[in-house]
Amino acid sequence: MPKEITLAKYAGFCYGVKRAVETAKKLKAENKDVQVSVLGELIHNAEVIKELEALGIRTLNEIPEAGSGICVIRSHGESPEVIEKIKQAGFTPVDLTCPDVKKVQQKAIELAKDDYFVVIVGKSEHPEVIAIRANAALWTDNVTVASSVEQLLPIQDKIKAHKKVGVVVQTTQRIETLNKIVEFLTSISKELHIANTICASTSMRQKEARELAAENNLMIVVGSKKSANTTHLAEILKGITKTIHIETDAELDDYSDIIKKSEKIAVTAGASTPQNIIDNVITKLKKGE
Repeated sequence: MPKEITLAKYAGFCYGVKRAVETAKKLKAENKDVQVSVLGELIHNAEVIKELEALGIRTLNEIPEAGSGICVIRSHGESPEVIEKIKQAGFTPVDLTCPDVKKVQQKAIELAKDDYFVVIVGKSEHPEVIAIRANAALWTDNVTVASSVEQLLPIQDKIKAHKKVGVVVQTTQRIETLNKIVEFLTSISKELHIANTICASTSMRQKEARELAAENNLMIVVGSKKSANTTHLAEILKGITKTIHIETDAELDDYSDIIKKSEKIAVTAGASTPQNIIDNVITKLKKGE
C-alpha cells in the first residue's frame, strides 16, 4: 500500500529570512569588488551559509578591530552599541533585521522608557533575544529573560515590588510558554502589559503542524538543530504524534524502520530551511529509499 505523504503549506523560508538571504545576495552582485560580510550566521542553516560563502559573502564571528566594505546585520537584529562598533571598525552597516523582530525591539524600548519591569519571553542565548534585551537595557536595569516560570522565581520579589510589568516575546516562541509565564506574572503583578510579539508566520506554521500531527502517524520536521523555530516545532509535535527532526534527507536513513511502518507521513520545515532541502526530503520519501 503506497504511503500518503503531505507537505505543510507553511514550510520553509518566512518573509524575514527570504528578505535577508535575497538582499545579501543582491548586495554582493551589485558590489562585486566590495567585501560583503555578515556578523554571525545570516540564518541558522549550514547549507545556506555555504552557498553565501561560495558567492564571496563571509561570516564574521566577531567584529574585527579594522575592516572595510559592507557588514550585514542579520535578521535576528543587533543592539545599537554593536552597530556603532561595526561603523567604528570601518564597515558600512546594512540592517537586515526582520521587520517583526524590529517591532519587538521597539516595544521593549517603549516599555523600558515607560518604567515597566521588562520580561522577555525567550531563550537568553538566542541572538534575537540578546538584541532585544540589549535595546531595552539602554533604558532600564529592570529587564530579564525567561523561557519558563522557574527562571522567574529567584526574582519574583523584585518583579512584585515593581508597579508595572511589561512582557514581550521572542518571535519564534511557543504560545504555551508565553501563556504559562503570563499566568504566573498575573498572580504577582499590580499592572501587567502583554505584547504577544510571536510573528504571524510562526503562529500559522505551528497551528498547521499541530493539525497535521493529529492526522498523521509520523511528522518529519526539516531544519537546523540550531534554529529556535524549528526545534520548537519538533517539541510541539512530539507531544501529539511520533516526530523526527532532521537537517537533510540523508538523515532519513537513520529512521528507515519508523518510516516504513508509517502509512501517513506529513512534512513541515523551519523558517530558515531552503526549498531545495525540503524538496529532497519529499523526493526521497516518495521513492521509499
